[in-house]
Amino acid sequence: MKRQSSSSHSGSSGSGDVEQNPLTAIFLMTSAMLLLPVMDITAKYLSAELPTLEVTFGRFFFQLLISLAIALVTGRLMHLRGKQPVVNYLRGILLGTASLCFFTAVKYMSVATAISIFFVEPMVLTILAAVLLKEQVGPRRIGAILVGLLGAIIVLRPTLAEIGLVSLLPVATAVLFSFYLLLNRLYPVRDDLLTIQFSAGLSASLLLGAGLVIGYLTGIEGMEFVMPDAPQSGLLALIGLISFAGHGLVVSAFQRGSASMLAPLQYIEIVSATLFGYLVFSNFPDGPTWLGIALIISSGLYITHRERKLRQAASN
Repeated sequence: MKRQSSSSHSGSSGSGDVEQNPLTAIFLMTSAMLLLPVMDITAKYLSAELPTLEVTFGRFFFQLLISLAIALVTGRLMHLRGKQPVVNYLRGILLGTASLCFFTAVKYMSVATAISIFFVEPMVLTILAAVLLKEQVGPRRIGAILVGLLGAIIVLRPTLAEIGLVSLLPVATAVLFSFYLLLNRLYPVRDDLLTIQFSAGLSASLLLGAGLVIGYLTGIEGMEFVMPDAPQSGLLALIGLISFAGHGLVVSAFQRGSASMLAPLQYIEIVSATLFGYLVFSNFPDGPTWLGIALIISSGLYITHRERKLRQAASN
């Protein structure tokens, strides 16, 4: 899931002293898109035995531990508070809630389908920016939004009938992630990668941990804590490690290459999720689903292209 990746970091790379290297940027971004679905596949596997809330908590808790360990080893522990802690913690809450929605979705549906539906995010972001930030949206982008939403409906077609409203959780993930990106527009990221990773891990762990405590005290089904065994603990740690590494790869990619060049590469994630989903769970999208995926990707690419053109026109 998303998840601290793709376009969210086009403005957060923050280091103008990193040399631009398009080939390295493409390699890093491609590596991230091949790696991140492994996190989702692992979460789906664990969700068969552990509550999804606990799996999501594990992702951010181990991300927090990794951040703390690196800060301790590198002597940067005192710098983890950052320059804008409240905003950083709010980012973490949004990401934690989005991850919970996504991991719950992949418990009931294939990872490839969930990721494909999530990619309505550029359309959702455009709509929210128009409504909340009063950004102008022309007829071309409105048309692209409609095409993308049509694609999402096609992809949702079988899962909505089979599992009901749970299949809309990837859309909820896209909405939450869009708010995360809007927050980045209002408050550009000013801290380094390690601080951002720590802040997200801490705030999301506190939020999700509170949910587990409430579930334990009240006995609410799906929120109760189940003590993981050694292999399960190892897989939870793996999710946290992939989250940390995938985020780092994406940020490093955007430090070395332009957003317009890297944004299309995020759709490699659908291909890798399909491959891993087939190998582990024997899930494979049918023909109409691939049509819907193609419409979503085409819409997202066109919206990215139009926004780049508009930015170039505004700067001239």
